[in-house]
Amino acid sequence: MDSKDVLIELFGRISGHVHGVVDGLTPDQLLEVIEPDTNPIGWLLWHLARVQDHHIAEILDAPQLWVIGDWSARFALEPDPQNLGYGHTPEQVRAVQPDGTEALVGYYDAVWTRTTELLEATQGDDLDRIIDRRWDPPVTLGARLVSIADDDIQHAGQAAYLRGLLERRSSNR
Repeated sequence: MDSKDVLIELFGRISGHVHGVVDGLTPDQLLEVIEPDTNPIGWLLWHLARVQDHHIAEILDAPQLWVIGDWSARFALEPDPQNLGYGHTPEQVRAVQPDGTEALVGYYDAVWTRTTELLEATQGDDLDRIIDRRWDPPVTLGARLVSIADDDIQHAGQAAYLRGLLERRSSNR
């Protein structure tokens, strides 16, 4: 297995997590806040897709799918390419309103397809290519891909944990 195959496997697992977390959830469950001022499942999955979309588009020097598609409307948001969720206030978190699980899964799947295309075209030496000189040390393609996957896996895990809490709460009613 070469590095490209490892990365495809890694990002594929994120896709599985996204699909698994939302399977069978209602729109209300996607927006349910377990504790005041915390992020619901819908926001967590939207955020992980937004970050991946933003970073992959930047790597490809292409527009974000969020901006060129109809995704933002499906979340009751504007197609602002800088709205990734970083620093969101509780009000901004509540403003992320996916119209159902299909919006979350559909947007993530579109981003995942683009990510897979990038990964399929990646050769071993490409991972050492500097893609961001704003940092010291400069960021390589490999480091950025690992960073995206790490962030996405953490948020998918948070969403899975919240799903478990929701299920426990509903079984105790």
